[in-house]
Amino acid sequence: MNHRQRLQHKIHNLDSLLELVKSWRSNNKKVVFTNGCFDLLHPGHVDYLNKAADLGDELIVALNTDVSVAKIKGIHRPIQDENARLMIIASLECVSAVFLFNEDTPIEVIREIKPDVLVKGADYTIGNIVGSDFILQRGGVVKTIDFLDGYSTSLIEKKIKNA
Repeated sequence: MNHRQRLQHKIHNLDSLLELVKSWRSNNKKVVFTNGCFDLLHPGHVDYLNKAADLGDELIVALNTDVSVAKIKGIHRPIQDENARLMIIASLECVSAVFLFNEDTPIEVIREIKPDVLVKGADYTIGNIVGSDFILQRGGVVKTIDFLDGYSTSLIEKKIKNA
């Protein structure tokens, strides 16, 4: 398999992802789910995603579309388009699958995927994480992960603007 095929193997739509999750479950794999913009990949993202992957066997990343990033972050974002962000996230060894979602929150995809572990950054509290009540009611786990100090897309953006 060449590099392009390896990346494409990890990039899914919701239907193909649900089939993949079904095969993981038949092999008793623990599925971890997180979501975000992941605009300019930096060491904080890499650290976060690796720690999330450590919480199970397979890590799914739901990536906000360009339209949803602009709604969340403002019209100046994303800096990198969704196809670039998909390719970059798919290239990470710790990521098992990545897909785009356009909704305001990932609650519907969380309900469809039914991950064993739901993860967000420590800027959230467990009760504020979308889907946490659904996961906990199913007997799953909801975790927050501390950020790596000194790294954020906003800091990078500010540094570039001030250069």
